[in-house]
Amino acid sequence: MTLRTAAQPRIAIVGGGIGGLATAVFLHREGLPCTVYEQAPQLAEVGAGLVISPNAARQLRRLGVMETLRERAVQLDTGWEFRRWEDGTVLSSENLTDACERLYGEQTYTAHRADVLNAIKAQVPPESVALGHKCVGLDTGANPRLHFADGRTVEADVVIGADGIHSVVRGALFAATPATYSGICAFRALVPAAKAPEFALRPAQTLWIGPDHHLVHYPVSAGELVNLVAFAPAGDYTVESWTATATVEEFLAEFDGWDRRLVHLIRAAGTPGRWALLDRAPLPRWSEGGITLLGDAAHPMFPFFAQGAAQALEDAAVLARCIATGLDDLAGALKRYEELRIPRTTRLQTVSHGRSHINHLPDGPEQRERDAAFAEHDPLVANAWIYNYDPDVALEGGVTAQR
Repeated sequence: MTLRTAAQPRIAIVGGGIGGLATAVFLHREGLPCTVYEQAPQLAEVGAGLVISPNAARQLRRLGVMETLRERAVQLDTGWEFRRWEDGTVLSSENLTDACERLYGEQTYTAHRADVLNAIKAQVPPESVALGHKCVGLDTGANPRLHFADGRTVEADVVIGADGIHSVVRGALFAATPATYSGICAFRALVPAAKAPEFALRPAQTLWIGPDHHLVHYPVSAGELVNLVAFAPAGDYTVESWTATATVEEFLAEFDGWDRRLVHLIRAAGTPGRWALLDRAPLPRWSEGGITLLGDAAHPMFPFFAQGAAQALEDAAVLARCIATGLDDLAGALKRYEELRIPRTTRLQTVSHGRSHINHLPDGPEQRERDAAFAEHDPLVANAWIYNYDPDVALEGGVTAQR
């Protein structure tokens, strides 16, 4: 199917998060105007911190925002620092300062999601963002038409669903399939540095692992805050929302008996957020005609490899280039995009899913074997396939191409 072949097709991006805005910047750099339709009255990122791994930093540098972002981001000296749950014994630790630049040509950072969003937003022409547009439906076909809650409609040649895990665009493309209950929930919070214990202020990504639980912390916002996220059995909790909350007592109860230093950190967090991790199988395809998906709308994954935002940035870079070089066959361009991206994101969905088992082993022979393996395992080398990925090389040579 060949769609409209104007030099400047009408491109609509649904969702003004990190992936949607990054796509807009990459498209504008290809000389292709687009409009981002965001349901909120202003562009603001919910959530807390994220890890900017080298593959994400590579794309942020291409977007022209890395130097600005460095003013608020924290460059990590230490990563993959695994600690034992009951006493904080270090099981493994990686020196990132020298290794990341040598292995990947980029460093690893942590940042508040809002700082990342604001840096990207500054590169998007203001007239390219339509706020207060809540997408409630999509007519598929040769001329896709978006429907908004206030009755407005928009027709486009290309529709990009960057509207997150509850994507309206994905729902219009594919038969709705219920998410699978994972049995895991997450707590998240931001702790002011002035209230945080000293051990949490280091420029380090630290993971405390124990039976059925693990907890991660690292500094963000130029060291002014500590991002805290923890995973625990969900019980009957199934709410999947960034705005749902828990109590400090509920959070503490999940980590009763853990290293006492963590009690101080959790108590300093204030009211934590809480959401259930629901499991979704990888999609075999993302596109139909002139409509495609990006980021969590396409490939929601467990956060255990901290690759959600990074993969949305990679999607954006590949998609923009595919459209720019495929204006004579936009449907074919979107098909090429998904063919380049699906094998990689599916692999990441799979390994992220399996990580929960490794992190949450009960004490015993399997746990001791895991801990011993940590001392010999080099995640910087083992994960080179994640961090060395370069969309430019992939576009030239295929999905496994590295920088």
